[in-house]
Formats: sequence, structure tokens, C-alpha cells
Amino acid sequence: MGDSGRNSWTLAVDRSDLARTRRLATPVPDPAPGEAVLRVQRVGLTANNVTYAVLGDSFRYWEFFPTEPGWGVVPLWGFAEVAESRVDGLAEGTRVYGYLPFGSHLLVRPGRVGERGFRDTSDHRATLPSPYNAYAATTGHPAYEADREDLQVLFRPLFFTSFMLADWLDDSDAMGAERIVLSSASSKTAYGTAFELHRLGREVVGLTSPRNVAYTEGLGCYDAVLPYDALDQLSPDVPTLYADLAGDPALTARVRVQLGSSLLHEVVVGVTHQDAATAGTLADTGPAMFFAPDQMRKRIGEWGREGLDSRFADAWRAFAPLADQWVDVVVSAGPDELERVWQDVLAGRADPRTGHVITF
Repeated sequence: MGDSGRNSWTLAVDRSDLARTRRLATPVPDPAPGEAVLRVQRVGLTANNVTYAVLGDSFRYWEFFPTEPGWGVVPLWGFAEVAESRVDGLAEGTRVYGYLPFGSHLLVRPGRVGERGFRDTSDHRATLPSPYNAYAATTGHPAYEADREDLQVLFRPLFFTSFMLADWLDDSDAMGAERIVLSSASSKTAYGTAFELHRLGREVVGLTSPRNVAYTEGLGCYDAVLPYDALDQLSPDVPTLYADLAGDPALTARVRVQLGSSLLHEVVVGVTHQDAATAGTLADTGPAMFFAPDQMRKRIGEWGREGLDSRFADAWRAFAPLADQWVDVVVSAGPDELERVWQDVLAGRADPRTGHVITF
């Protein structure tokens, strides 16, 4: 059984020039005992994936799917099918959701196999952040909804970050701030965070580009939305926490000047401006960088994994019906389309209303 006889392909990007790509063709992996091959079926591609590439070295994202020196395989979130299994308890045809490569197949070494799915215990992933090594069986996760797969492909990893960020901000009482300001406010991670913060009773202001103001206001997640060129309308009289989702040091500098001593804390959440995202500018952008797995580990310790999954599922069910109205899903097929969409998203040409799903 499986994919023997077919070729596998991977789209690699030049780690020094993310717009430069090459397609690598190899035989479909032949699993050894204890291994399985996943066939990638349905993935989402958003600015979040650009963040993975921009931070590929500093956050070790390039290490999940190793390839030729100087090149990288961008991680995606989505659904895959177990095409071939030599693992007890993992049946071929099992559908899973998780961290997948820019490509058609993935060889994994499943551990802790059960109704909820499995973890990839491959040697090269042993020291990488644990949450990215989990593959959830579609039959075993409370947040899975068969009729909302495209939304889950696009939003679930982003909304999990949003959920954890909002939880961290609320857990820390926003470092004493009365107002939370989010940049890149039209992005899915930002407005997911704003949605959750509103549910928690927090005041949230969004900053976005002038062309995205009307769209962002229409989401209804923000108390106010300001274009980047109108920062002077942001009152310096309110104690503020600034969450930087744009990774734009020039914008951060302007926020600091505008708010002065009322800026109590800054946190970097993501980077979508790749030219600004060097280690030096990240160091200059603020004293902390939010990493969702850290808050996740804290909550698993306090709530247990099932408790965290249950709370996330409740939040997802509240968010998903609205997200369905906020995004126009565009489904494309094949590696050529994956490459085209990557170039559009990388260059910032993707409309915030558009959600790109690619099938293979």
C-alpha cells in the first residue's frame, strides 16, 4: 500500500532571499519499522508562514523539515493522510492536523499513538518546541469541525496564538496597562487576539495601513482603529501595552515617541515585514518576544492538556462563525499554485479578506 512508485516534491526557499525558490523531486519516503509517511492534502498559507521563514534561524523553524544547505522548507499548517504506516496502532488512511512542509510528503516517527493522534519523535525534532510535533487525529480533537476545514487550515494555528496571547495578557493583567494596542491589526493573528481580549473585557486599539482601515473597523473587534499615519490620534494619557505584530522598528519608534511614559510594556508577537526582521531590529523592538508554546506549557501545567484543549475549543466555536464572515476562502491546487501564493503573500500583495488554501 502507500505511495510507492510516485514521486515526492518539496518547494525550498533560499534562506537569504525568500523570494527565490526551487522545487526538489525525490522518491516518496520508504518507512522503516516505527515510521509512517504522511501525504499532505490541504494547507493554508498566510503571513504567519512568512514569519516562520523570517525567524527560521533564530526560532529554529528551518530545523523541522531539513533540506539542502542554504535552503529552507517553510512550515505550513493543515491536514494530511497517513499514506503508509509501519507503526502499531496507526492505521493507513488516518487523517491528522498538524505542522507540515512546503511539499507533498512527510516521513514521521510517531510516538504516544492514541485516539488523539501522535507526536513525531524523529531525532532531529527532539529538541524543537514540543507543540509543533503534535499531529491531532481529526476524530480526536474537540475543536475539529468537518464542515469548517478551510477555516481551521487558515485560522486554527493563528487563533491558537491569538488565544494564548490574549490569555497571557489577561493572566498578567496586561502588565498594568488599561489599553492594549496591536499593530498589523488587519492580520488574522491580531484580530483573533482582539476578539479574545474583547471577550475578556479589555480595551483594544488596532493600527493598520490606510487601505485596510475600513476592513479592520468592520470586524468589530477593536475599540478604535487608526492608520499608521495617524498615530498622533493615539492618546498619550492612557497606560498602554503595545503588542507588535508587524515587526516594524520604525513604527515601534513612533509609538514610543507618541506614548512616552504611558507605554508600560512592549512585546513582539510576529514579523510580517521581512526586511525589518533581523536579529538586531528584533532586539531593538522591545524587551520581550511572545512565544505561544511558553504560555501553552504554563497552562498545561495548570489545566492539563485536556483542559487547555477544551478551553480552546470553546473559544474557537465562538470565533469561527464570525471568521467565516471575515474571510473569502480561495482554494488553489498543486505546487505551481503554492509557489504563486507564496510570492503574493511574501510581497504583501494578499488582500486581508483573502484566505489561501492549497490542496494537493
